[in-house]
Amino acid sequence: MYAHHSIKQFHSEIEQQVITCEAIVEHYLLRIADHAHLNAFIEVYSDEARERARELDLRKKEGKPAGKLFGVVVGIKDVICYKDHSVSAGSNILKGFTSLYSATAIDRLLQEDAIIIGNLNCDEFAMGSSNENSAYGNVLNALDETRVPGGSSGGSAVAVQAGLCMVSLGSDTGGSVRQPADFCGIIGLKPGYGRISRYGLIAYASSFDQIGIFGTRVEDIALMLEVMAGPDEYDSTVSHKPVPAYSGLIKSDKKYRIAYFNQAIDHPALDPEIAGGIKSLLAKLEANGHSVKGIDVNFLDYIVPAYYILTTAEASSNLSRYDGVKFGHRTKEPVSNLDDFYKKTRSEGFGKEVKRRIMLGTFVLSAGFFDAYFTRAQRVRQSICRETELIFNDFDIIIMPTSPTTAFKFGEKSHDAVEMFLADIFTVYANLAGIPGISFPLGKHTNGMPFGVQAMTNRADELSLLQFSNQVQLLYAMNDN
Repeated sequence: MYAHHSIKQFHSEIEQQVITCEAIVEHYLLRIADHAHLNAFIEVYSDEARERARELDLRKKEGKPAGKLFGVVVGIKDVICYKDHSVSAGSNILKGFTSLYSATAIDRLLQEDAIIIGNLNCDEFAMGSSNENSAYGNVLNALDETRVPGGSSGGSAVAVQAGLCMVSLGSDTGGSVRQPADFCGIIGLKPGYGRISRYGLIAYASSFDQIGIFGTRVEDIALMLEVMAGPDEYDSTVSHKPVPAYSGLIKSDKKYRIAYFNQAIDHPALDPEIAGGIKSLLAKLEANGHSVKGIDVNFLDYIVPAYYILTTAEASSNLSRYDGVKFGHRTKEPVSNLDDFYKKTRSEGFGKEVKRRIMLGTFVLSAGFFDAYFTRAQRVRQSICRETELIFNDFDIIIMPTSPTTAFKFGEKSHDAVEMFLADIFTVYANLAGIPGISFPLGKHTNGMPFGVQAMTNRADELSLLQFSNQVQLLYAMNDN
């Protein structure tokens, strides 16, 4: 029975001929079948994965060079395009649609000999914090199947949590990688905006979206980022800054200047046990020679409203292309004119949460309310970016909770959209500022569910974020022993 520890160890076992790519694929296909009730996968590429594994094993036998991700089994969120494979963004409006091209991130994984085993369930068009908004049904948290896995990348998180693949890809617009990682007790990285090309990522809010990575080891996530990051001629917003060799540089003894937001740690919505766990971490970091300081910020109460105004405005524009004319769902009901055709098609194809956000976005972009809402929200975003720059003049790392609570029960928040939106209070900050953020496990609540903590660094400084996270992972591993 294979138990994934790290990609490095897996490659060592491949070299020692302890295991083969074909055997590892069969292992994961059996795991996926045994855990099908979790509903993490929408489609499993069984035959294709087997064939690719056989090809890789043959190449290895022939002594041909192996890529950085040789034989690594990866699951991808159903918002990332993979040529000749279905992609639907968890929505009825795109059910049955086959992608005509692959995302740049996918091409780079394949070039380094990864094996893509299937696409993963998610909230429709990545809109949601619980994975209760998918056209394919709920994804279940493997630790407690009555609780949500988080969203929108719930399937991607559960696939790693339940051992259905080694690593997975999600997308993060306001916390959709970090929050499900927190709920599932694994690691979730959102790189800084533009670090990984968005070409082939189905858009929710284009100035916020970023492909992210789930795993159980910081070193695995570092290697995945190293492979996918970098310039791309198909994405004009991608970063052109050099990509460090993250996987070879994550070991560091540097002592960091760490800030935490007083308003976040003392926020009334934050579960006391989670607050206690974070304070314990801060104390351990200080005892290990890091500088730790609480600071006051001016904008915490404004980040959620600003985020939802801006993202829904962008979603309203991005989702206007799904009209039933060129691709996707088309109504079969009789219509009398083009407007009626659009209304029926979009009403049938989109789910409740997506409709809510399209309408909200259309409202804030309307002539009478544009300045009152959209323009002011953009000013808040600019203020957040300026204040963030000032913070990073004095500090290397910002520590913040990932979520105010552990994974909640199905249906617990779905009756109240505002309550669900407020669950993102600690994650949307990184997206508004365009900075990298990571969530890693910290402890277990008395309710039996895991909780984590979030760390953030300055723009394009994913290396410091990974180095710091690796230090914390090693610190907690030593304490466990």
